Amino acid sequence: MKKLGFDTGVTQTPITPVMLGDVQLASEFSRRLFDEGLFAMALGFPTVPMGKARIRVMISAAHSLQDLEEALDIFDRVGKSLGVR
Repeated sequence: MKKLGFDTGVTQTPITPVMLGDVQLASEFSRRLFDEGLFAMALGFPTVPMGKARIRVMISAAHSLQDLEEALDIFDRVGKSLGVR
């Protein structure tokens, strides 16, 4: 995700944030990911601090390399279409 230019914040858990800041942008990003076949939740205030909206993703052992590559491709397309990165 970082190589694609996304801000992944700082985490020490399997949950990786994709920091977007604006809750409306995060919601639209999440909706477009879903339209492309990828489920990733948008989180905004009050779940996270105001101005710290994000998409939350989590990789697991159940994901194949192909799953991960496809997810990165989708994030790349959606990020470009929304001017994120």
